[in-house]
Formats: sequence, structure tokens, C-alpha cells
Amino acid sequence: MEIVPTERPNAYVLRVDGADQSHVDLDDPTRLEFDYVRRMGDVLDARMPGGEPLRIVHVGGAAMTLPRYVATTRPRSSQIVLEPAAELTELVRSELPLPRRSGIKVRPVHGRAGAAELREDSADVVILDAFDGARVPADLVTTEYFTSVSRALTDSGWFLLNLTDRAPFAWTRRVIAGLRTVFAELMVSAEPATLRGRRFGNLLVVTSRASVPVTSLRQRAASSAAPYRVLDAGQVSSSLGGGMPFTDDDTRPSPLPQDR
Repeated sequence: MEIVPTERPNAYVLRVDGADQSHVDLDDPTRLEFDYVRRMGDVLDARMPGGEPLRIVHVGGAAMTLPRYVATTRPRSSQIVLEPAAELTELVRSELPLPRRSGIKVRPVHGRAGAAELREDSADVVILDAFDGARVPADLVTTEYFTSVSRALTDSGWFLLNLTDRAPFAWTRRVIAGLRTVFAELMVSAEPATLRGRRFGNLLVVTSRASVPVTSLRQRAASSAAPYRVLDAGQVSSSLGGGMPFTDDDTRPSPLPQDR
């Protein structure tokens, strides 16, 4: 793993096994370079009035791009990052130090164990952005894990998942089926090319026991520099429905980008 300078002053990329995992601009943490991370920022911006502090749990940290974003856009937020790769966290803290009094606390635990330790109703948002290599871990997409996350969320809390897949989305269909056994509301955003099956890509799911920000994100999508589509619950059923939920006894990680 290494941290590589970019052409922009004081901006860096975290590279792991030859793949760029995170982009951090120390001078402007609100600058989200990767398109899917920008979409995740759009979701967070849609939660409560802008600037209000949130209680957020990040499952997966890498260079902590989103925690830095929240610390800047919503000061006084309480953020917990569950990142088992202690060596990675040490590198990031050394070369890309977090702001003082950021409110970001990093716990060197796996997302499964870390979520189980969270207090009930302690989080406004839980963000799953965790990868083992290039794959979302199998034990983080089961109905048992979703139940654990739901317990930690407030009644109106959001669970945001960054999934990677390609058409016909057999893996994602199973993840969504599992989410629907626990949460009442659900939406998905993705780049049009990904939804049309032209390429492997990121699908962002927002789910909740209450409501999800479909209207707000559609407005964001219409004005975004990198256009994306937002599917409501009915469109998700039509495009990504029909799967069988993953369980701890029957699960698998997300496909590799080259899988067919």
C-alpha cells in the first residue's frame, strides 16, 4: 500500500495492490474526486438540515475521505470508523493526518464485530464501504448482519451501502432481497452505463425503516457533473428484484470486476 501525490497540490491517492482506493484533498476535504464517493456525499447532504451534526458509523475507512467530508460539512458530528487494517490506518494517520478535534474515532475491528458492539439507536447513518481486495466481504451482506445494523440505527436512520457488480446483477439482487427482510424503504443510485450493463460499477443503496431521500437525490442527480440515475422502490423491484437473501450459512462476496 502507498500514498501517492496527485497533480493537485496537497491532494493524494491511497493505492492498495495497484488499485486507487481513496482520494483525499487535505486543503479541501469537500472535494470528492471519485464519482461514487460524490454520490455518497450527496446522500449525506440530504440527511437533516445542512450543517447539523450527525452520528455516523463508517464500516470501512481506507483514507477516511467521507469522515473528513462530514467533519468539514457537519462540524461536531460524532463519527466511528470500523477499520480492521491497523497498518493501513497507521499509514493514513502518519501521512494524511486527520484534522484536530475532528470527532473521528477509528476502531481496529472488523465491520461484523464492530457493528455488534454498537449501542442500540446510537447511529443516524451507517455506511458500508468495505472491501477485501476488490470485493465486498460476504459476511457483511447477510440478513443477520443487516439485523445487527438495524439495531444500531435510530428509527429514522439510514443504511448506505456501496456495492459493486455488473449486469445482470445476480449478487446485488440477493443483497437487496436481504435488505428488504429488515428495512421498509429502499432506493438505488448508479451510473446509467452500469445499469444498462455496459460496465462493472458501483451501486449505492440507501435503506431505512422510515423514509429514503429519493426526491432530493433525483434533484442532485439532475445537476451533477457526473450524471447518475436514482431508482425508487418500484424501479428497484423491476430492475434488481427477484433474489434470494444471503444468510450466514449461504453467502458470497461481491464479484470481481473481471467476473462474467
